[in-house]
Amino acid sequence: MWQRYSALPPVLKRFRIGCLMATTLGSAPLADVNMPPSSNSSRSVLVALIACQIGLHACVQGVRLAAPLSALRQGYSEWSVGLVLTMFALFPALLAIPAGRFADRNGYHLPVRLAAILSVVGAFLAVFSEQLVFLCASAALCGAGSGLGMITIQRSASRLSHGDADSLRVFSWIALAPAIAGLFGPMLAGALIDYAGFTAAFVALALLPACTLLISKAVPVERLPTTVRGLQNQPSSSGLLRLPAFRRLLLINWLVSASWDVHCFALPILGVQRGLSASALGGVLAAYAVSSMAVRLIIPVVAELLPRRHILVGALMLTFSVFLVYPLLYEAWAMALCAAALGIALGAIQPSILATLLDVVPKERHGEALAFRSMTVHASMTVMPLFFGLIGAGIGAASLFWLMATALGLGCLEARQLRSVGRC
Repeated sequence: MWQRYSALPPVLKRFRIGCLMATTLGSAPLADVNMPPSSNSSRSVLVALIACQIGLHACVQGVRLAAPLSALRQGYSEWSVGLVLTMFALFPALLAIPAGRFADRNGYHLPVRLAAILSVVGAFLAVFSEQLVFLCASAALCGAGSGLGMITIQRSASRLSHGDADSLRVFSWIALAPAIAGLFGPMLAGALIDYAGFTAAFVALALLPACTLLISKAVPVERLPTTVRGLQNQPSSSGLLRLPAFRRLLLINWLVSASWDVHCFALPILGVQRGLSASALGGVLAAYAVSSMAVRLIIPVVAELLPRRHILVGALMLTFSVFLVYPLLYEAWAMALCAAALGIALGAIQPSILATLLDVVPKERHGEALAFRSMTVHASMTVMPLFFGLIGAGIGAASLFWLMATALGLGCLEARQLRSVGRC
């Protein structure tokens, strides 16, 4: 057994030897992500988790931009482009529950390594973009890798928190990773496509999850109970859905995802109807991105003053108000103010949902709970744009905002019912 530790870096070797010395002969074997107790160690692990997610998420976001452009360059139709984009969300939705259970059984390192390998292979497959099947496979593998990695990293992040404020603070930092990756990945892909071509772009994007493989070594190991690690017949997933608080949180999470989808779908249509230029619409979306990142930087500082349930209700109310006002605006600066308010609301609500979600389910099923959340998000990304297209064609883009506002009003009522659940 000691031969396994000889190749480890000195820091991890000392950590694992310390764990062995602290355990009795009858204790469970070490597996994979028990977080060190010191605050300095926890901060370094949190930075490693954020960096790992940036590597996976920047890869999928870059491929999401480059793959459709490559398909169009090869002469494929718009329908083919839509098929490629669907693969990014379809496979993470289908594989979410197995991915969550896999993370619960195996901890951090094995799932993240698998996620990184899937993303690396997916990005390299996109090099053969003259064949549509390779682009679809690339999208599916990169999407699956990003989805598995996100579930695993968020599950491991939950082990770093102690108490309500600390949990909100940790998930606020973790939520920065997709925002940073959403800027870096497409920018890298776009620049390399313009100056070096698609092959160079896909190869560079494949290096990002390869960096995740290296950075993941900075995350120490966890001692998983034998009963969890060896569990083959886990309880039915429907058991989680019997928890009223869990169902409410899934509904709220879907409303947040659908709100963003409505905004992305209806804003360009509304802007064209108002006579706004492409650069003006880009400025509106930039206002959203900046405010969303800013609020995630602020929340960790003021987490002690922000009860999670109040954040959920307040953010939903703010989103409700924005969607009521949006269709009444005609100036780009006014729409940018609304987009900034929407960024504050949706940027603040995600860490609260994650922290509360893991508070209302058993610790050994955190990965599965996160998988349910991931599944609803990706299913919404797959289905809702088609639904919005049908509804928008019938009632108009402005009515879509008001329809979503009605749903958000109902979501506020559900969020208020969380007052008696756990530590919410």
